[in-house]
Amino acid sequence: MKVLKKLILGALLTGMATELVYATNGDNMIGVSPASRAMGGLGTGICLEPTDAIFRNPGWLARQDGFNISFGGIIFMPQVEGRSVGPAGDSGWVKSDANLFFIPEIAITNQIDENLVIGLGAYGVSGMGVDYRNEHPSLANMHTSLQFMRFVPAIGYKINKQLAIGGALHLAWGALDMGYTDNNGNHSGGVSNSYGIGFSIGVNFKPLDDICLGAYYQSPISMKYKNVLYNTNGTLPPDRFEDLKLEQPQEVSIGVGYRPFEGLKLGFDIRWINWSDAEGYKQFKWDDQWVFAVGGEYYATPKLALRLGYNYAKSPIKDASNLNTAPATANNYIPNLTAPFPDFNVAYFNLIGFPAITEHHITMGFGYHFTEHFTMNMSYVYAVENKVEATGVGGAYAGAKNSQHSIGISLDWNF
Repeated sequence: MKVLKKLILGALLTGMATELVYATNGDNMIGVSPASRAMGGLGTGICLEPTDAIFRNPGWLARQDGFNISFGGIIFMPQVEGRSVGPAGDSGWVKSDANLFFIPEIAITNQIDENLVIGLGAYGVSGMGVDYRNEHPSLANMHTSLQFMRFVPAIGYKINKQLAIGGALHLAWGALDMGYTDNNGNHSGGVSNSYGIGFSIGVNFKPLDDICLGAYYQSPISMKYKNVLYNTNGTLPPDRFEDLKLEQPQEVSIGVGYRPFEGLKLGFDIRWINWSDAEGYKQFKWDDQWVFAVGGEYYATPKLALRLGYNYAKSPIKDASNLNTAPATANNYIPNLTAPFPDFNVAYFNLIGFPAITEHHITMGFGYHFTEHFTMNMSYVYAVENKVEATGVGGAYAGAKNSQHSIGISLDWNF
């Protein structure tokens, strides 16, 4: 038991120290566990690992038998490029130096009795950022890093053989670092930490042994990052640091799973992410996303499961043209910043600072049962390159390209 406690503590501390996450449905990961990610991010209508029962749809928690523990991690390899045209000239396409990151996850579930199961998880689930320091002046030494973790205690209850419900408390920690330079100097305020709280509720229903249905709701989480930007534009008193509010959005999902024959599972999830009503993202003009995930799992042998999937969501940041660039007519107020932003500056910050623009994801992986009690799962996700551009009055331009590779692994024990 002492060894188990040390492993859990180590994983949580590693999670607290994690670097930036490059997530791919907006700034959210398509899925947390390698099994889910290998199948396009499924987790609403099908439960694949204990991690998914805690983070995605807690309605599945009551169907976790015995005691389960899962340790895992994901290696992200983003390939981000930015281009800016302004008074300092044309930067051309420049690669961001932020290109390799690791994010851990841990989940524990324990069956109390025939109907009741409790769980605890810690995951890095959101984030994004770039590093253009010491590059062309038009890129303004832009460097950003958003890290977001959830610590989630959860409970699930099986009402009967067909119906199970669950709920979870989401204790959130976020860290935001933003910095850029212009004619007024360096605007970096350093790393700012914030904490928030939210919840999720979920349900799953099995009308037949081979068909399962699921749904969940996840609440928004309000976060305020204090003193994250330094204002030197002359409109505020000297040495004024400003706060930025970024609310992680609410989301709703429904899904279905089907087992046409023994050894084959198929699933389809739809997820709605409400960026347009989330404080901060709303003012940065992010659109809502409809996420479509489809995947399958086939047992090639009694021990080897092969997985394949696809995930699509239209970028929340859209192309734009002929945007206003004049500060005198700026009307975009970002909470809680004092000075308004012209339309082009909003697009510039989105594309150069936070290019969460990937849309198509091709996923694959496998699971191998070494013993009755131990399984290893692995996943590979390729986010196809996408490009979004914005132009402003007078020839201003900002553009971003983003593609990603990621590899995930988890070690799962069941007793």
